[in-house]
Amino acid sequence: MIVFDLKCEDNHVFEAWFRSSDAYELQAKEGQVECPFCGSTSVTKSLMSPNIATKSNSDSPATPDFIPHPMGDHMVAASANVPETMEASAEDVKRALEHMHDTMKKYRNHVKKECEYVGEDFAQEARAIHDGEAEVRGIYGEATLEETEDLLNDGVDILPVPGLGKLDS
Repeated sequence: MIVFDLKCEDNHVFEAWFRSSDAYELQAKEGQVECPFCGSTSVTKSLMSPNIATKSNSDSPATPDFIPHPMGDHMVAASANVPETMEASAEDVKRALEHMHDTMKKYRNHVKKECEYVGEDFAQEARAIHDGEAEVRGIYGEATLEETEDLLNDGVDILPVPGLGKLDS
């Protein structure tokens, strides 16, 4: 996985993770990379600071292999890093929130269409898939905060997503 700082034509700066540099180039060319603030697909790489690894006294777990996500080969993380020459207006914030809500709805609809609903058994089923005790497949359902934290701490590959009614919370 590789992370790029990206900038749209309106100078919104955000991060996105890609499987490779080539994956970024292909998705950007096809208009699949969009600004989480305004939805623009006119996106370019921005200047980045180098990521220099530091030596640690503690053993860190190995990074798990990337598993392709049903929504594609990249994840986007919006940043509050607005260039000093630009201030975010209330309208910019409103547009960004609407865009996030729309994107989350699309994602949830995709998951509902492509994955199996397992209800409140989500945590047990996700762990069984992770441990090789159940068929590998996309699933969705409900889990408590404690169950979600336990799965994440144990390295189970899940993506917590708020319910549609909780997007305004």
